[in-house]
Amino acid sequence: MASTRTYPATIAAPVEHEIGIRKSRFLTRVEPVGSVEEAEAVIAGIRKRAWDANHNCTAMVTGLLGDQARSSDDGEPSGTAGVPMLEVLRRRELTDVVAVVTRYFGGVKLGAGGLVRAYSSAVSETLDLAALVRRSALTQVCIEVAHADAGRYDNLLRDWAAHHGATLGEPQYAALATLELWVPEAEITRLTDELAAASAGAVTPVIGVERIVDVPD
Repeated sequence: MASTRTYPATIAAPVEHEIGIRKSRFLTRVEPVGSVEEAEAVIAGIRKRAWDANHNCTAMVTGLLGDQARSSDDGEPSGTAGVPMLEVLRRRELTDVVAVVTRYFGGVKLGAGGLVRAYSSAVSETLDLAALVRRSALTQVCIEVAHADAGRYDNLLRDWAAHHGATLGEPQYAALATLELWVPEAEITRLTDELAAASAGAVTPVIGVERIVDVPD
C-alpha cells in the first residue's frame, strides 16, 4: 500500500535578512539543524557574536514530524517574540530549523502588537529567501547497466525523477554501473514499465527499502 503520511519540510541552507522598524534593527538568521543540541549551538553562537544586542529571541522546531518546539522572548514582553516566531515556522510547516532574531533597540517602543508583527515579519521575510527541502517516504530502486550505457540511463532517470517526485541517489561503479533512484511507491510500476520500454526489456529494476528522503524543491 502506498504511504500517505506527509512530513514537514526543512530548508536547504542558512538564510539571513534584516528589517528596520521605527529605528530598531531586526537581524534574522534561520538555519537548518539536525537536533535540539544543534539548534542550541546555533543560538549560543549568535548570542556570542551579538553580545551587544538588546535581545536575541529564538524559536525552533525539530523532529521528523515537527513534534518538538521551543521558543524564547529573551527579555521582550512575554509572548511578543518567541511564540510569534514559532507560529511562523508552524504555518510554513517546517521542522529541523531554528530562527534567531537579534534586535538592536532604536529608542521607540513598539507596543505588544507592534512587537508581535515585527518578530513575525522578520522570520517570514527571511523564510521567503530560503530554498525548501521536501521530505517524502520514498522507495529505493536500483538498475545495473553497462558502463557504456550509464550516461544514457542516468539522463533518463534524472528526467524521469524531475516529473514524478523522485530523486537520484549515488551511483556505484564496479563490473557494472549501479544507478539508484528514490521513488514514490505509487510510481514504481510506471518506472518499471518505462525502463522496460527504453531498454527493450533488458533492464529490470531491483526494489529496495523505503525511507524518508530529502527532496529539494
